[in-house]
Amino acid sequence: MRILHTADWHLGRTLEGRSRLEEQEQFLDELVRIVREEEIDLVLLAGDIYDTVNPPSAAEKLFFDSLSRLSDGGARHVAVISGNHDNPERLAAAAPLALRHGISLIGQPISELLEFGISRTGEQVRLMALPYPSESRLRTVLSEEADEALLHAAYADRVKALVARQCAGFRPDTVNLIMSHLFVFGGDTSDSERPIHQLGTAYAVDTDALTAGAQYVALGHLHRPQQLNAPDPIRYSGSPLAYSFSEAGQAKSVTVADLAPGKPAVIREIPLSSGRPLVRWKAAQGLAEVYRWLEEGRDPRAWIDLELHLTDAMSMEQIQSLRKAREGIVHIRPVYAQEESELRSEAGDKLPIDELFRRFYARQTKGAEPEPELVRLFLELLHEGDSEEALEENEFQETDAKAKARVEAYPSIRPIAGVGGIAVEAEALQGEEQTGTDLNEKAKAEYERRRAGMEAAAAGEGEA
Repeated sequence: MRILHTADWHLGRTLEGRSRLEEQEQFLDELVRIVREEEIDLVLLAGDIYDTVNPPSAAEKLFFDSLSRLSDGGARHVAVISGNHDNPERLAAAAPLALRHGISLIGQPISELLEFGISRTGEQVRLMALPYPSESRLRTVLSEEADEALLHAAYADRVKALVARQCAGFRPDTVNLIMSHLFVFGGDTSDSERPIHQLGTAYAVDTDALTAGAQYVALGHLHRPQQLNAPDPIRYSGSPLAYSFSEAGQAKSVTVADLAPGKPAVIREIPLSSGRPLVRWKAAQGLAEVYRWLEEGRDPRAWIDLELHLTDAMSMEQIQSLRKAREGIVHIRPVYAQEESELRSEAGDKLPIDELFRRFYARQTKGAEPEPELVRLFLELLHEGDSEEALEENEFQETDAKAKARVEAYPSIRPIAGVGGIAVEAEALQGEEQTGTDLNEKAKAEYERRRAGMEAAAAGEGEA
């Protein structure tokens, strides 16, 4: 039999407010074509179907339309689990209807294996499906049978116990698979994954937790396609599109595996061509170099992160003109010679982060001092979200009304990774004449993702 492994679709995700839905539609058209041409018997979708727990209706429609096409009226099995971005109850709400069409939607961890019969080959499949196992979800499924000692064991030990318990049901005459959405030590990360693995070892496991006799382990969460070093084949399929500029240059793919009972998997990648690439431009020679690249037609379809080296500040007219010349320019990050030198010097001196912020703010505003409330907000945004409570159930969804109100009060705060560490990109660099209300809405919409970026940038400054 033949399976196809995919994950991390993130339907409904945007790039700095720019819709990616058309690119996601192109990917799903390509995926349906691959499934048909490769004669796939079982499709595994390893979580993060959506980008938020409350996805836009267009994203939900695209998901269910695609499931219908992939299952081909029930002729092909499709198994889907929730990821840390998904609402497990919302995903599973359609499970009874989907099951009639050969589609299994698993929102919460379950205590039994899924079984499929493959009509084309006559083989049987046993699948351990483990949706994103948060602390509370893991406790719920383990409490059905586990003793008290296991319920209080370390997170990785509980995951390992659950996997071992269920995989004891594997048989030598079946194709045996594991699918989950979690972080496994040894995987390469990118900026676009929400940090379920950044609280020490709280939400991460070693490969031995998933080494339970499966012929293939299909994972979601990390966006770079990769196979981990383990006795069993443990693989992240990666995301179908690049969702942050840290993924610039990555080749995207889906994974296909040929399997038979008792035999090792034959694994191969099928590259994807859908979507617009993300690229980084570094214009050391200033605006003239950028316009020369535009005239040459460089990266015509790409989303662009532009680092622009200048001696004088750009005017609003220059910014707007540049954005009109290429709609794909997402970031314009001016770097001034004096600023670059000073930032590197400050990093070497290991100044406190609040002092770095004050100095950068003064340079950007030509001498103005930030208000104490603005500095306090900056520091709060760096450190918010570290508690384990922020990772539970609707983890990563911003619910702090006070924090949102503070963001509304200062819509010009836009944390990004800049030269030497922390930088703040003025709203003027967006090249649009927007009202304060527009800026506030934009700030709220990007608050959660920006917070993670700010923390990463702060960490880099401290290490410089």
